[in-house]
Amino acid sequence: MDAVLAERTKYHRRKTLLKMTNGIGLGDAYRGTLDRIREQGRDREKLGMGVLMWVSCCERPLKVDELRHALGVEVGTTDLDDENFPAIQTLMSCTLGLATIDEPASTVRLVHSTLHEHLEAHPDFFTTPHSVMAEICLTYLNFQSVCELSTTLHTIPSTMPFLHYASCSWGFHARKEVTESVKRLASQVLERDANHISANILLHEESVDFMSWWDRSLGSHPDLAGFTGLHCIAYMGVTEIAIDMLDMERWDLNVRDSNGATPLIWAAKYGKRELAELLLAQSAVDPTLSNDQGLTPLAHAAKSGHDGIVELLLGRGDVDPDSSDKNHRTPLSHAARFGHEGVVKRLVECGGVNPDSADKSGRTPLSHATGSGHEGVVKILLKRGDVNPDSSCQPSRTPLSFTTRSGHVDFANRALGRWDVSPNWLDGGGRTPLSYAAGSGHESIVKMLLERGDVDPNSLDAYGWAPLSFAVESGSVGVVKLLLGRDSVTPDLSDRNFRTPLSYAAELGHEGIVELLQRQGDVDSDSSDKSYRTPLSYAARFGHEGVVRLLLGRWAVNPDSPNNSHRTPLSYAAGSGHEGVVNILFEREDVDPDLSDTYGRTPLSFAAESGYVGIVKLLSEREGVNPDSLDGNFRTPLSYAASSGYEGVVKLLLERWAVNPDSPDNSHRTPLSYAAESGHEGVVNILFRREDVDPDRSDTYGRTPLSFAAESGSVGIVKLLPEREGVDPASSYDRGYAPFSRAG
Repeated sequence: MDAVLAERTKYHRRKTLLKMTNGIGLGDAYRGTLDRIREQGRDREKLGMGVLMWVSCCERPLKVDELRHALGVEVGTTDLDDENFPAIQTLMSCTLGLATIDEPASTVRLVHSTLHEHLEAHPDFFTTPHSVMAEICLTYLNFQSVCELSTTLHTIPSTMPFLHYASCSWGFHARKEVTESVKRLASQVLERDANHISANILLHEESVDFMSWWDRSLGSHPDLAGFTGLHCIAYMGVTEIAIDMLDMERWDLNVRDSNGATPLIWAAKYGKRELAELLLAQSAVDPTLSNDQGLTPLAHAAKSGHDGIVELLLGRGDVDPDSSDKNHRTPLSHAARFGHEGVVKRLVECGGVNPDSADKSGRTPLSHATGSGHEGVVKILLKRGDVNPDSSCQPSRTPLSFTTRSGHVDFANRALGRWDVSPNWLDGGGRTPLSYAAGSGHESIVKMLLERGDVDPNSLDAYGWAPLSFAVESGSVGVVKLLLGRDSVTPDLSDRNFRTPLSYAAELGHEGIVELLQRQGDVDSDSSDKSYRTPLSYAARFGHEGVVRLLLGRWAVNPDSPNNSHRTPLSYAAGSGHEGVVNILFEREDVDPDLSDTYGRTPLSFAAESGYVGIVKLLSEREGVNPDSLDGNFRTPLSYAASSGYEGVVKLLLERWAVNPDSPDNSHRTPLSYAAESGHEGVVNILFRREDVDPDRSDTYGRTPLSFAAESGSVGIVKLLPEREGVDPASSYDRGYAPFSRAG
């Protein structure tokens, strides 16, 4: 039956779309289909139009099960009835193709955005849809099974998928259309105060308002203490219901919830102006009460940018426009931080507001505005003569410092034209405005700063970084050019780790900057840092072929320069798999392909361990490479390749060189032993083909390849080893245990 309904839905959808493409206008096509929905019969018409009403008028997209439950609610009933919830296939078929399921999100949507526009343009299709939807939501919340739910639930029950939407969105619909029935149903929910599950859901939504609406997990339940129906209606903002509630005179207008918020704070925070006006008209309301963080209704309204509520509060004589919270932030500070120009303008024009007040971290409204890039707010504040454009905060950053980082040219230009702004102010880390502008790649601001004669272009921060180093890090060729064009800039200035701008450019692969730096006559292309690593070493390690070529083009660059552990550029390139860099290095005759590091490891050893067959092949073709080199643990390249299971490298080593396939390390472990322990059956098979491999060779503790394979559970190798002549399945190892005693 469901398959038949699905096919019928597809048929009607195709039919509708076909009409749209046969010269019939969209409006006519939609009207025709809506007429046919109404002609289906009472039940199917009710479901079809119900789907279209919910999908076109809902606050946010509804999931399939949410829609099913919404359409299964009968106003006037007292509890859920599973038999009332229609199948989604039935619902879709009743819409004759005008609604569809968005599969990835499992939500229901209209077939096209133009249908939504058509329904909005013809509101007569539905009779008071929002009051109907509000009644359904509130009926659901008043169901006995819902009212009996514990307010400490961590998860919304899967049997009640509509509970989240009903709890959070009934107010959205009631604000648009409210009836006596809606008021009555709402009062039944609101009178329960915090003893209703919807309070838990609302507070959870408010505390983590980034939560995905389809996530039914509530996590740890919030503290519902003090949360009343008046708090809830202030959040919802349904003024008509609030009037009825206030007429009851049973509510404490200043009661605080668990976060210290009053109903007025909720209304101010969420911009419910009419409700805020209603509350402020009550003589018992105290508009100065703050929450646990010290934020008053005015601070909340300013922070959220609700200009109308700010106007209401400032119009009263009992509200302090300059009150500060626990972080010493004022309403102006909050508004400036979030760029609410209208609120900022109202506050700075209000008497009693200090436009230069500093918070706990020393940041002023101007500092917040520049740091967040709100140029309009900056202009408003700078018109005031009592705003210090050079005020500093922890860690001693000025507005100019913030704006040079964020790249707001207009403010930078204004600030640098003032005598009372210091362009060389050092923050807590020793960084200057030039340093921030260079590090962010803002050429125009860097140019402005350099054109001032009093800016130090070589100022070092706490780590010894100059503006040039930051410009290199950002990869801004234009800024690097500007800085290098100044005679006073030292292009080879090293930091506390003795690294130069060239070293960082090489590591990051900025070819254009490397080229620019190398043109400077006083740049050492082979300088070494604290670890004795050169620019070439870094470029080779990260595979920057173009940079490697540029550096090797300088005669003074040593292609074999070792770091403090004696690793060469070739060693880094080979160990990191950069075949192109290895090829470039091999173009130099003076590169030693077999130099070992402090631990005796060669480029071949590193390449073999990481399985880089191409590099192993390149090294095998190079004269002077020892394929059987021993490191400090007497391990060979073959030992590392076998341990890591790289069959291609193992084959190449055994085919190209006279490699000892049974070479023991300082624990007498052989390549076969490592391969068996790691379960690399392919490598074991390759080694078994060699007559000069002893399959039963034991290590210092008497352990054989078979014992290692048995303990690690490598079944294929355990089966394979005893088939080889010379393997003793009962061979003992440490403390006399046989291989299979540990295999389980």
